Amino acid sequence: MNPAGLSFEQAPPIDVPLRFFLTAPWFLVLAAALLLWEGPYVFASRWLPATLALTHLLVLGFMAQVMLGALLQMLPVMVGVVVPRPRLTATLIHIPLTLGALALTIAFLSGIPGWFQGAWWLLGLGFGVALTAIGLALWRAPVASGTVIALRCALGALLVTVGLGLLLGGYFGWGWSLPVVAITNLHAAWGLVGWTTLLVGGVAYQVVPMFQITPPYPSWLIRGFAPVMATGLAAWSALVLGGWETAALAVGVVLALGLALFAVATLYLLTQRRRKIGDPTLDYWRVSMTCLLAGALLWLATLWVPTLAYAPRVEWSLGILLIFGFAIALINGMLYKIVPFLAWFHLQAQLFQRAKAPTMKQLLPDARVRRQSWACLAALLLLLAAAAHPALFTYPAALALGVTGAWLGVNLSRVWRIYRRVPRDELATDS
Repeated sequence: MNPAGLSFEQAPPIDVPLRFFLTAPWFLVLAAALLLWEGPYVFASRWLPATLALTHLLVLGFMAQVMLGALLQMLPVMVGVVVPRPRLTATLIHIPLTLGALALTIAFLSGIPGWFQGAWWLLGLGFGVALTAIGLALWRAPVASGTVIALRCALGALLVTVGLGLLLGGYFGWGWSLPVVAITNLHAAWGLVGWTTLLVGGVAYQVVPMFQITPPYPSWLIRGFAPVMATGLAAWSALVLGGWETAALAVGVVLALGLALFAVATLYLLTQRRRKIGDPTLDYWRVSMTCLLAGALLWLATLWVPTLAYAPRVEWSLGILLIFGFAIALINGMLYKIVPFLAWFHLQAQLFQRAKAPTMKQLLPDARVRRQSWACLAALLLLLAAAAHPALFTYPAALALGVTGAWLGVNLSRVWRIYRRVPRDELATDS
């Protein structure tokens, strides 16, 4: 279990990433509770306060939690660089990010400027520490591999995303004068097309061949995808702000085709798996990449037919495909690989030459993963149905989303409980 090119000796303590991973699922439950409370009204527009609160519970509370926690774990393993004082760094990211996501949710729902100001400082602190610590670590990377290039581009995109988000926080909290619609669209694009997709790409270059036993990604894709997408996003942003609509449309087409290319390449690699034994997390990759492809094609359609871009059902469908179908589903599946592996790896070290550590399958049986994956798929389909028919499907979608988050949280907590119990049982046996 020590694949070539990876170094697990420098891995941080298990509680560094686990605090993020164990917190994140419950933000899905909070999002489901908000959707139940607000009802079909949420789907009337993406600009409603409740809609913005729901979106940020998903992207800050769930996605950002896991993505930053995973980076703290992956940098020593994949890149060979260590984030200094990992426990302190993780604390200074995790607590402000968690409280900031909650404060921002309350701010949107209440409209009180003080809550926006509190969220501004909390999220600014959490992301500031993350960008500084992870950025300095990536700068020290000994080799600029395709993964390192993608992670650097992703971190640059996160910097832009956070900067734009803080500008918007200033608009709501202090009344700053801004072109708020344009800034919001740029904020969403840099967060999803930049930060999320480029981070997924950098990780996929390693984990898809390693965990799914596929051929590697083409070298031209590994070296070129992230820089082209980051450069395209920068050009597109400048054109949008400058009012050059035709040129912005052309660059937008290139970005959408880039997303589609990465999705198709990954789906093709998954058809080349050399392992014939079924893997329950494979379905998450397939669903995720299918949603990324569908989202890219829908984005292309809105570029060519601008009236579609302002239709609430289309906006919601695009958001659900990219946020839940692509990002959240994939993160869900990756957690089922990362958390049991981390527990197994650290137990191996603790029980060295004294006892045999539980296998990853014993820590988290495939049956548990498969059952929860059906809840995740149901939530995705019901959310898409709710975007088309809110009155009929909003409440079932909310219930499915809540079940998905709670089930994921329970499964991950089970791994953590076993991890803590096994060494105690071994000590009790020895005594």
